Order: sequence, then structure tokens, then C-alpha cells
Amino acid sequence: MSYRPLPEYLTIENSPIQGLGVFVKESINQGVMIGKIHIPDPNQEGEYIRTPLGGFGNHSDDPNCSKVLMEDGSWWIFANRDIVGGEELTWSYTLYEIT
Repeated sequence: MSYRPLPEYLTIENSPIQGLGVFVKESINQGVMIGKIHIPDPNQEGEYIRTPLGGFGNHSDDPNCSKVLMEDGSWWIFANRDIVGGEELTWSYTLYEIT
């Protein structure tokens, strides 16, 4: 098996938000685990390394993905609604919520 920096159903394209973005080639359903966006840096406690998916994701105040911190310290994104083929994946860069 060869290494793929992105799942086959994702692609990098020009983004209307900023620079390049991650887009889905085919529709995905709400709740789908899309991929890992950050992993803990083994050389610097409290720091993270961006994955290719994390490096091209753009911020939105109304994102279609949610970030989830996993037990191993990595951050993953999940579809928080159905996402149509051709749509850009977005998530909030904010690590907290104001209530």
C-alpha cells in the first residue's frame, strides 16, 4: 500500500475563501470521519504538526466540518452536515467557544 496524503475523494483546488482549499470530489454524509488535521509534535510538548489535510483547510464562521481532539492528542475533522461534491471543506480555527 502506498502513502496518500489525502483520501482519494478529496482534492486541492483554488479557493474563493483564500489561496488553496480542500474540496470533496463526491458527496459525503454528516458524521463521516474525514481525516487527521494535526498531530502532536514529539519534539515540542504542546506543539502540533499540520498534516497535508490540515495545511490546506480554510477557516469559516459557518463550517461544514467539526474538529475533534482524539485520545492520542491528534485533531480530526468530521462532517457536521451532508457535504455536496465540489464543496470546499471548512472548519473553525478557533479552539474555544464564546457563550
